Amino acid sequence: MVFIMKINFQKVVLFSIAYLFTVVINLTTFAQPDGASGSSGEPDGYSGATGYVEEPIVTDIFDTNYESELLTGTYQLVTDSLRSGEGYFSADGERFIFQSEVPGGNPFYQIFLRDLETGATDLVSPGIGLTTCAWIHPTLDRIMFSSTHEDPEALVKQTEEIRIRESGVDRPYDWDYDSHYEIYQANTDGTNIINLTNSTGYDAEGSYSTDGSKILFASNRNAYSRVLSQAEQVLFEDDSSYFMDLYIMNADGSDVQQLTHSPGYDGGPFFSPDNTQVVWRRFNPDGNSAEIWTMEVDGSNQRQLTAEYMVAWGPYFHPSGDYIVYSSNVLGHANFELFMIDPLGAKPPIRVTNTEGTDILPVFSPDGNSLSWSTTRTPDGTSQIHIGQWDHQRALELLGLD
Repeated sequence: MVFIMKINFQKVVLFSIAYLFTVVINLTTFAQPDGASGSSGEPDGYSGATGYVEEPIVTDIFDTNYESELLTGTYQLVTDSLRSGEGYFSADGERFIFQSEVPGGNPFYQIFLRDLETGATDLVSPGIGLTTCAWIHPTLDRIMFSSTHEDPEALVKQTEEIRIRESGVDRPYDWDYDSHYEIYQANTDGTNIINLTNSTGYDAEGSYSTDGSKILFASNRNAYSRVLSQAEQVLFEDDSSYFMDLYIMNADGSDVQQLTHSPGYDGGPFFSPDNTQVVWRRFNPDGNSAEIWTMEVDGSNQRQLTAEYMVAWGPYFHPSGDYIVYSSNVLGHANFELFMIDPLGAKPPIRVTNTEGTDILPVFSPDGNSLSWSTTRTPDGTSQIHIGQWDHQRALELLGLD
């Protein structure tokens, strides 16, 4: 959803939307009771914060400086990119898949696979259209990513994007929820590409279960498969992500099931290490705020973990399952930092990063000893993937879980 960060700053643009709203919409916070199912089609909860606020009220709880204790040896992992972001480790920790913009005829992100020992890096997406949200299959010589390369207008859109960039026109960052996005699987060398979703609408943000049997993803396909009311059509034309919900399917694309049914953007889903839960971020219908949620893999027992009145997103479980790391701009609209929280949200979040720059899309290595994330803590301010050694024991101590 990079974003954030889906930047890719995929979906980071959504924090700026808050500046455009002057009407406060009061929504009641609710989540499903224990045992309830997310497959009924009824709305299943809104994030507990909404409405425009000029600046958040920051309490002393986040006036901390733990980065040097939690992260050591931090360095820029991707150095040969115009922008890079949203990277994930292979199950054995030896490879890393990520999206990157590089000089050439395509100005959009493409997917690359890197050998972390040798540094050898290969393009594994088709090189045409937009791409995002890649993953390495945990047991097979296979990758997954989202792409618009089958869009008949893909090359035309590339040319137009290059023309706009060369014109020098200043534009706010805006993630494209292109309806031609599909989720594909391929061999790790990029061959044998297979469309897994085959559905009109934005199908992306896919992630494998740890055994590789299931895929979580986000989609607004529902808005394309039925007749929208006039009010819904206005909402769709303003922001098609309003209709985004979470889905689960078999790794071959079969047996697709919808997990969430809430107005507003549900996205960025990941499995817990034991595959029993899903962690994701849910935007309010007005787009002003997003919070971190968890649920069972069948959509039941939905639980809101954060209520920060801002944008909390990009959550990811530590391999131990003891806590979740995520990004939030609770310290200011343009200041995204990394935080961590226990899986029940029973205790206050702990701030992780303190370095100037936007820090988003955190991901742990399979052994839990490293953290990778996208950040603008670079000399030229561009978003690049960084990696550092992670102190799990110190994290447990700070969270009061030791």
